[in-house]
Amino acid sequence: QVQLVESGGGLVQPGGSLRLSCAASGRIRSINPMGWYRQAPGKERELVASITITGLTTYTDSVKGRYTISRDNAKNTVYLQMNSLKPEGTAVYYCNADGWTTGWIKCTSWGQGTQVTVSS
Repeated sequence: QVQLVESGGGLVQPGGSLRLSCAASGRIRSINPMGWYRQAPGKERELVASITITGLTTYTDSVKGRYTISRDNAKNTVYLQMNSLKPEGTAVYYCNADGWTTGWIKCTSWGQGTQVTVSS
């Protein structure tokens, strides 16, 4: 199995920045893609951004130009740099990874979630 551990959430004022990190561990053969989802109170979980092993990225329209997803394949870690944060960015952010274990088991893993609160 693959375990994901997130860090970097917190409270930030509107217009501020935060950087989320998510490290994968376990019997990893490959992870592709890795991504970030978020779930605001009373809303469904939504994809924020994803990145393939070759660096191809996708973003939901509301974060384009403000959020940047990146990954370090050697460390099996994905990052989400969030700039110009808005109050509507308040949510629990979850790391997600699709991958293969060394035993050729296909798995989808989720992190425990990290709270991001954008408020003055």
